[in-house]
Amino acid sequence: MTQVDGEAVRLKSEADEPGWEVDPDDEWGVAVITTVGRQLKLWREAVGMRAAEFGEAVGYGEDLVYKIESGKRIPRPEFLDRADEVLGAGGLLSAMKEDVDKVRYPKKVRDLAEMEAKAVELLSYGNHNLHGLLQTEEYAWALLRTRRPVTPEDQLEQAVAARMVRKSIYDRSPAPELSFVLEETTLRRPVGGKIVWRRQLEHLLAVSQLRNVEIQVMPTDRWDHPGTGGRIQVLKFGDGTAVGRMDDEFNGRPVHDPRQLRILELRYGIIRAEALTARESLAFVEQLVGET
Repeated sequence: MTQVDGEAVRLKSEADEPGWEVDPDDEWGVAVITTVGRQLKLWREAVGMRAAEFGEAVGYGEDLVYKIESGKRIPRPEFLDRADEVLGAGGLLSAMKEDVDKVRYPKKVRDLAEMEAKAVELLSYGNHNLHGLLQTEEYAWALLRTRRPVTPEDQLEQAVAARMVRKSIYDRSPAPELSFVLEETTLRRPVGGKIVWRRQLEHLLAVSQLRNVEIQVMPTDRWDHPGTGGRIQVLKFGDGTAVGRMDDEFNGRPVHDPRQLRILELRYGIIRAEALTARESLAFVEQLVGET
């Protein structure tokens, strides 16, 4: 993405090629992608195709073919389908998509998505950015591009895709209870430009209509609440356990101890009480949309 007339626009780059970088700290993921790459190479050599010839047949560069075969890049589903067709693998290469899909995102993101998939309740207060589960894709692109040092385009795409796949939480049945408290400033900051910002606000209005989602806004002039220490997040599970985190407490690490979790829930309860009600918050966001 780049900025054109104040709006976020996607540029073609190596991220549009068939794969993403492998997370070197993910031993299981590295093993899976290395195995897939080795199988691709064996099939290519078995039919007598050089890497350059194979790359031309599937529509990608020779260098990227070598990277995938050596386990340095994660192949995309469409690449495996095309390779299966070109090499006459009879569906064996396409069948690898299931294993690849499990490791296509960094381990810490997969772990978070797994916890969210098991949660029966989510509590989230954010004083800096909108929660990832509330972001549109174009908003997420624009937000992540503000990182410094500059993140390579393919890593940005991987991060955005990982963030979007977590939103499958909205499709779960039974649906988990999701509570978000957003600082007013996060709604007024035009991330990505006016059009991207407006679409993000409209998306919040749509999400707020879901029966299991409650979105509240904390007005900027309400400063006397325990959210000044940073974001607070709590995930509760069906077996009665939970995990939480706060930026300035417990060194920002995930906590499971019931006493520490009670502290986070106490603070979150006070924050919710100080914020606008869900109905007032809906009206507030509608007003912002009208002003854009």
